[in-house]
Amino acid sequence: MRDLKISVVVTPEISGLPNFVAVGRPIPDGIGASDVWNFRGDASEIAPGRLGDREVVFLGAGAISDLDSSAVRSLGASFARRLPKFGNSVLDIRYLADQFDEVSSSLVALFEGILLGNYRYDALRSKASLPENEADFSSVTVVVPSEWLDAASNSANVAKLHASATALARDLINEPAKTMTPTRFADVATEVAETAGLAIRVWDEEDAKRERLGGLLGVAAGSEQPPRMIRLTYRPSGTPLGKVALVGKGITFDSGGLSLKPPGGMEAMKTDMSGAAAVLATMSVLGALDCQFEVNGYMALTENLPSGTATKPGDVLTTRSGKTIEVLNTDAEGRLVLSDALTLAVEDGAEQVVDLATLTGACVVALGGEIAGIFSNDETLVADIVAAGEIAGEPYWQLPLPKRYRKHIDSEIADMKNMGEPGAAGAIAAALLLQEFVGDAKWAHLDIAGPSRSNKDVDIFAKGGTGFGTRTLLAWLTD
Repeated sequence: MRDLKISVVVTPEISGLPNFVAVGRPIPDGIGASDVWNFRGDASEIAPGRLGDREVVFLGAGAISDLDSSAVRSLGASFARRLPKFGNSVLDIRYLADQFDEVSSSLVALFEGILLGNYRYDALRSKASLPENEADFSSVTVVVPSEWLDAASNSANVAKLHASATALARDLINEPAKTMTPTRFADVATEVAETAGLAIRVWDEEDAKRERLGGLLGVAAGSEQPPRMIRLTYRPSGTPLGKVALVGKGITFDSGGLSLKPPGGMEAMKTDMSGAAAVLATMSVLGALDCQFEVNGYMALTENLPSGTATKPGDVLTTRSGKTIEVLNTDAEGRLVLSDALTLAVEDGAEQVVDLATLTGACVVALGGEIAGIFSNDETLVADIVAAGEIAGEPYWQLPLPKRYRKHIDSEIADMKNMGEPGAAGAIAAALLLQEFVGDAKWAHLDIAGPSRSNKDVDIFAKGGTGFGTRTLLAWLTD
C-alpha cells in the first residue's frame, strides 16, 4: 500500500490543490455544480463547479438517509481512486457533518476508505506494466468542522493502524504460493513479533510430529514444503479483560490433494491462507491500539498437494486431541489443520476462541461473495462479532449448528469423517467438525470463503485478497 499521509484541517483554503467537496442527495442549497454534468449527488459521481469563490470538484456521497459507516468508507475509497489523476488533493466533508451518526467511528471509516482505496499490489510488476501518466501523490487533506478536529486526528491514527494491518493481510494473500510458503509465512510472523513486541512459538515439522499435530501433518504429507504451526502472544500492560484465541487456516496453496480440483478451481488457491493472514495482521497492531485482552494467535500452515506420500481418501488421521478423522475428501483439508490449532488454543486456556477460514464453497453458495458465515456455541459472542463487523463494514450472517446434523459427519471406522452428506449443508458439517475441538470455550467460526477475495477493483478492494476479517477482529478486541 502506498504510504499516504492524512492531514486534518478546519479551513479549505489550500492553494494549488484540487478541492473535492463531498455532498449527498438531496443536494443542499449553495452547491453550484456545472449544469452540463447534471450532478445529482449519487455515490462516486463527480462534477466540476464553484463553491463561493472556489473552483471545486463535487463528489457524490449517495442518499443522505443511507450515510452509515459503510457508505462513508466507500466515499473515502471513491476519493482515493481519483488521486492517481489529480495528485495530492483536499476532501471537504463539512456538508455531510450533520449526517454522521457517531463522529469518531464515521471518521475512522472515512480514513480507512481513503487508505484502503489506495491499495494496490505492485510488488511483482515492472514499471512498464504499471498504469501510465499517473500523478504523483503522497498526502491528502481532509477538511472537518472545527469542533471535530481532535476526534478527527485520533480517528486518522486508528484508521492508519487498521489499514496497515489490512494491507499486510492483503500482501500475504496476494504473494504467489511459490514464495509464500509455510516457512516464508513463519519468517514474516517472526518479523512481526519482533516489531510488535509479541512472543512467538513456531512448531516445525519435527515439533509437529513430537506434539501429535496429526491433522496438520496429514494435509502436509503430499508436499515437499514442511508445515508450520505458529502461536503469537500479546499481553497488555495491565490485568487482561480476558483471554482470547484467534485461529487462522493457512493453506498456502490448495490443489485439493489427491481429490484434485479442476484447473479453474486452483487459479486463486494461493488465497486459501486468508484466515491465517487475517490473524497475523490483527496481532501486528494490538499493542499500538492498546488492546486490553490477552490474545494468542494460532496459524496452521501447509500446502495441500498430491504426491506418492499424500494422504489418501479413506485414510484416518489422529489429531492432537486424540480424536480420529476419516478423510474421505482430501480437498476438505482446512478443518483438519484447524482441529490441531483449536486444540492448542483450548489447552492454552482460551476463554473465547474465534477461527477464520476460507473453509467451504457451500458457504459461498449460501451467502455469495460479500457476506461471511458465522457459526457459534455462544449467542453473545455472535452478537459482539456481528456488531464489530458492522463497524468494520464486513458483514456476517449466522448459520445454525443443529445437533441432529452431527450424524452427517459420523464415520464407520473413526470418530468422525471430514465430509457431510452429499449436497447437503456442507458449511454446517464443516463447522460441526470444528466444534468437536473447542471444548467448553466460547467459540465462533467465521467462514470467509466468499469475501476473502475480490474479483475486481471496487470500493475499498483491489482485485485479489481483501484481508476480510482483520478489521472485524480489531473492532471486536479494541473498540
